[in-house]
Amino acid sequence: MTLTTGAASATDRPLRAATRAVYAAFIWAGVAMASWATRIPQVRDELRLDPSQLGLVLVAIAAGSIISLVLSGHIVARFGSRATVAAMAVLLTVSLIIVAGGYHLGVPPVVLGLFGFGFANGAWDVAMNVQGALVERRLGRAIMPRFHAGYSVGTVAGALLGTAMVALKVPVTIHLITVAIIVGASTFVMVRAFLPDTPDTPAADAADAGKSGGTRRFLEFWTEPRTLLIGVFVLAFAFTEGAGIDWIAVAVIDGYRTPAAVGTLAFTVFLTAMTLGRWFGPGLLDRFGRVPVLRALAVIALAGLLLFIFGPNTPTAFVGALLWGTGASLGFPVGMSAASDDPAKAAGRVSVVASIGYCAFLGGPPLIGLLGDHVSVLKALIAIAVLLTVAFMLAGAIRPLPVPEEAKD
Repeated sequence: MTLTTGAASATDRPLRAATRAVYAAFIWAGVAMASWATRIPQVRDELRLDPSQLGLVLVAIAAGSIISLVLSGHIVARFGSRATVAAMAVLLTVSLIIVAGGYHLGVPPVVLGLFGFGFANGAWDVAMNVQGALVERRLGRAIMPRFHAGYSVGTVAGALLGTAMVALKVPVTIHLITVAIIVGASTFVMVRAFLPDTPDTPAADAADAGKSGGTRRFLEFWTEPRTLLIGVFVLAFAFTEGAGIDWIAVAVIDGYRTPAAVGTLAFTVFLTAMTLGRWFGPGLLDRFGRVPVLRALAVIALAGLLLFIFGPNTPTAFVGALLWGTGASLGFPVGMSAASDDPAKAAGRVSVVASIGYCAFLGGPPLIGLLGDHVSVLKALIAIAVLLTVAFMLAGAIRPLPVPEEAKD
């Protein structure tokens, strides 16, 4: 009996190590993204950008991410999730260093660095989700929402660190270079614990798309009404989330005339609310179902957004950021789950939904920036209310697919 237990323990050890490594991959990705986001106001001031110009600069991240998203299925299928995350950790490090030093030289180095940063994030995201799905199957229980909560934990940690760096007047260059090196080196080492990819991972499905007839089958998913509606639903929530990440600190600093550290702290409150929503959200989904929960969250996000924009003072803006982050927390991951309801078609549908959703990160920053030139960044955030209304109306599309009779047996 002792030998059997010992053998089982030895078998479980690599799985436990892989689980920890996936958590680390999600957390470090969040740290890197939030660290950059906390320094957007200082980079803007150094480059003397108006809101529309800043919005166009921020598009570089989304452009890199979308191109990476298109290519990442083939990249992960060819090289595996372990090698992909390791390579993207190196690219992210180099890119963030370019941003950290380049913003003193002008806009072009920043755009170049942000494009590489976005590309690294996109492929990293796909690869760590592939590994997370493999770990989840090996564990035999749902753990993916917790992995995504790990990303949110990383964003909170990065935002708190960024707030401290701003308050202590640590230069942007020193802050971002230090974060880049720590994140890159730590990730490069920890991915050694990833499990080898197997033929039933999403990466293998992505590879099949390149075979004869695979592209035609993939394009068929773009004609499915439910898949397209889920994509628009995800786009609305992605816009809500992304606008908060990009613009909350700037909106508080400019709109409420606060010191930079206060604006960064409001951004941290937003991320903390999202983290808590993603950590405790699965229980609500199990109890009440996707549609009621997401409709309620859309209303909460809308209420928080309006309080953030029209509140009389900075404390009410903080309450608004809290509600806004809570309401935005589950839209993107639940949309991904809805696209994955049929495992046999999950890869193609998730690709379509993710591609539509990422358009929010491409178009969102310049839209808010252009509006901000005319009505201020704070008032420009009203545009989010339109998309939250759309998300509320389309929530029925994320209702789980019926389970086939043969699956019930």
